[in-house]
Amino acid sequence: MNQSKRGLRGLSLSALAMGLLAALPAWAVDPFTLRDIRVEGLQRVEPGTVFASLPFRIGDQYNDDKGSAAIRSLFGLGLFSDVRLQISNDVLVVIVEERPTVAGLSFSGIKEFSDEVLRGVLRDIGLTDGRPFDKALADRAEQELKRQYINRSFYGAEVVTTVTPTERNRVNLNFSVTEGEIAKITEIRIVGNQAFSESTLRDLFDLDTGNWLSWYTKSDRYSRAKLNADIETLRSYYLSRGFIDFRIDSTQVAISPDKQSMSVTINVTEGDRYVVSSVALQGDYLDREDEFKSLVTLKPGEAYNVEDVTNTTKAFTEYFGAFGYAFAQVEATPDIDRVNKRVAFTLRATPQRRVYVRRIHVEGNNRTRDEIIRREFRQFEAAWYDSDRIRLSRDRIDRLGFFTSVDLNTEPVPGSPDQVDLTVTVVEKPTGNLTLGAGYSQEEKLSIIAGIRQENVFGTGNYLGLDINTSKFNRQLVVSTVDPYFTKDGVSRAFDAYYRTTRPYDNQDGDYRLVTKGLSVRFGVPFTEIDTVFFGAGVEQTTIEPGNFLPTAYEDYAAQFGRTSNTLPLTLGWTRDSRDSALVPTKGRLMRVNGEMSLSGDARYAKTNLQFQQYYPLSRQYTLAFNAELGYGKGLGGRPYPVFKNFFGGGLGSVRGFEGGTLGPTSPVINSPNGSVINIGGNRSIALNTEFIMPFPGAGNDRTLRMFGFFDVGNVFGENDTRPHARDLRASVGLGVSWLSPIGPLRIAFANPVRKFEGDRIQRFQFQIGTSF
Repeated sequence: MNQSKRGLRGLSLSALAMGLLAALPAWAVDPFTLRDIRVEGLQRVEPGTVFASLPFRIGDQYNDDKGSAAIRSLFGLGLFSDVRLQISNDVLVVIVEERPTVAGLSFSGIKEFSDEVLRGVLRDIGLTDGRPFDKALADRAEQELKRQYINRSFYGAEVVTTVTPTERNRVNLNFSVTEGEIAKITEIRIVGNQAFSESTLRDLFDLDTGNWLSWYTKSDRYSRAKLNADIETLRSYYLSRGFIDFRIDSTQVAISPDKQSMSVTINVTEGDRYVVSSVALQGDYLDREDEFKSLVTLKPGEAYNVEDVTNTTKAFTEYFGAFGYAFAQVEATPDIDRVNKRVAFTLRATPQRRVYVRRIHVEGNNRTRDEIIRREFRQFEAAWYDSDRIRLSRDRIDRLGFFTSVDLNTEPVPGSPDQVDLTVTVVEKPTGNLTLGAGYSQEEKLSIIAGIRQENVFGTGNYLGLDINTSKFNRQLVVSTVDPYFTKDGVSRAFDAYYRTTRPYDNQDGDYRLVTKGLSVRFGVPFTEIDTVFFGAGVEQTTIEPGNFLPTAYEDYAAQFGRTSNTLPLTLGWTRDSRDSALVPTKGRLMRVNGEMSLSGDARYAKTNLQFQQYYPLSRQYTLAFNAELGYGKGLGGRPYPVFKNFFGGGLGSVRGFEGGTLGPTSPVINSPNGSVINIGGNRSIALNTEFIMPFPGAGNDRTLRMFGFFDVGNVFGENDTRPHARDLRASVGLGVSWLSPIGPLRIAFANPVRKFEGDRIQRFQFQIGTSF
């Protein structure tokens, strides 16, 4: 009987009854040997499908039980609305009526969803073009469509199905949807709170009763998943402030009769606030109890904080891992004194057994070669497990910039309790990048910079780049290649070839050019895990090509030292990078010093760039970032600093709100009828940037989409500025958005200069976008 129910599941009761009644004459027969089997009524179903479902063949003995099994089997195919068996002269005739098939699906009245989304939903339940159709499936489709609307707070949505028969036993289905209005949260109540105000607790929630951004964040739309997340946030808030007995008693969600508004009520019991009285260590701490005690963040006399408990046990576990104990167990046991409202903690540790790493597996690298990832590992196979080295290995792989995520898991080896395997799973990102940078100003209108780069050529980890500036006044072509592992010890080698030209900004009739072309090679030697020293040499030629409206600074330099200067610059630099990510850093520090010197040739000078970046994680979502860049150049051998080696400032990466490359000293131009001047940069530069980075509203914890507020200060100074003063600095404030979009990195900034001077070239809106391939 149960088997019969399973086989007939999903069939309408009327169809089943008709089939069984029609089959009754065929059942009431004496057993006989089948001489032939015929099938009638087929239109689209192949006869072989029917014959394969019958529990007998020609020449087999037929009886009533086999007839019943045949009907159940054919109905179980889901292809027929009626099945009958007729017997004549030892010949069995199977008469079927096929279920109609779906010829097409259409929707009307939908605005919240696209056709393709709803077609996908129906496809998942088995309703799509070419599939058999019955009324039960249509009812299920209506309920599924309503569920999709309820998930988006359309609680009043109605769905009506229209079935239109067409030729060849097919039907067209139209789902007419009346979406109605969105049911919005009009009230959120928290009942039972005493220690904190209701408004304070509601501010913790992602759900709210609406604000000026609700059109985008949809924070006033009810979602069970969001409510559960908010409840956990509320629970964590209390548990991190000493309320060890806090609990959620109940949650009620009510919807108005017109299904347009909702109210949420959360009933809580706070309990009493507890203070930590003491923290004791028990168990085996490898004779390093003092070292473990320094990791304890629970402080006697302070309020109980569940985050301190979690952080302490995590720190203990990681510290055990640094000595090879990958599966150490650390348990924080509270001893609650409910009379005095105090809680004592005992941290019990069991190191288990020390283990070593048997193998390291790499997964997810469809393009990047295994060796590119493995060479970043500082944990080796057949060596003792070391959590510090494993964490460092993960960070080094992440800092490559080739992957959107890097996960490293430890797996015990079955049958070998002293061995583990490590599996690093990466998700590759497109490492080719076609970059377009643009800015708009009254003077230069739209300027465009393009670059094509491949950070992981053919999966080798090598970098190959081509940068092109197509601006009317500044053009450049730069080809770069970097081999990060020129030697097995990690010494890198880079080649750069470049060609740059500069023309005047303000004078449309000016036709002079400053042409620089060169070739350089540099090497990078890693001295520690985060420190690298760079050194290199190059050959460079700079030519001041005369023309109309040439800056007098260039003409004066050419008159004294010639229009063409050949130099052999030497470079020396140092970088320390401890950031947690190269793509979206949230903590850590970057320090960089680059020096360039030419002691021979036509130009003799020394210049240096210093950069300092610091990221402070204020919380899981908010980061405070600082950036400082200084530049200084000086002429050597009694010669002035070459004007064509000047620093420039302004724009993205410098002081936003000012047009790129326009801050600093200017020079009058020769033969200008209106006394025009042009920016020529200077031998000293400073840029200070502060950013408060936060999630983009509605993006949740998505680190790829972030918003930031910024404050920039900086300027460029020349040799004639003998005493640069803070009053000469330019400053701006503004808002920006950064997004690692599917087509590449996007960065937008809208700045308002708060300290500017007459003649400054303002560019309030600036953006840079990249297209990945």
